[in-house]
Amino acid sequence: MSAPRILVIDRHQNGEPANPAPERILAGIPRARVSNQFADPTQQFFCGWWSSSMGKWRISYTEYEMCVLIEGRVRLESSDGERWEFRAGDAFVIPSGFTGSWEVLEACKKWYAIFEPRS
Repeated sequence: MSAPRILVIDRHQNGEPANPAPERILAGIPRARVSNQFADPTQQFFCGWWSSSMGKWRISYTEYEMCVLIEGRVRLESSDGERWEFRAGDAFVIPSGFTGSWEVLEACKKWYAIFEPRS
């Protein structure tokens, strides 16, 4: 049996469309792309990159997501009105159970790592 190997995930890939569902969009016409570059065998942990043009949409998280914004600027707002703004270089975690909105203020790109607990 061979030892586990390091997986390099920063290779350029075109990704695939990942636009928000039309019924969730609150403003603009956001166009998103995603490139999932790793998933563990249980499908509970995965990571890659995501990008989007400007727009705003409703979000509801069942997963935990760690984000590192590498381009652009975004604003998250919770259902109870608390706001956070992030720009390139910022890192943050969105907890499972978070609901509110995601707004892209300047076209953005992020690295993400997601853990989706089994229910």
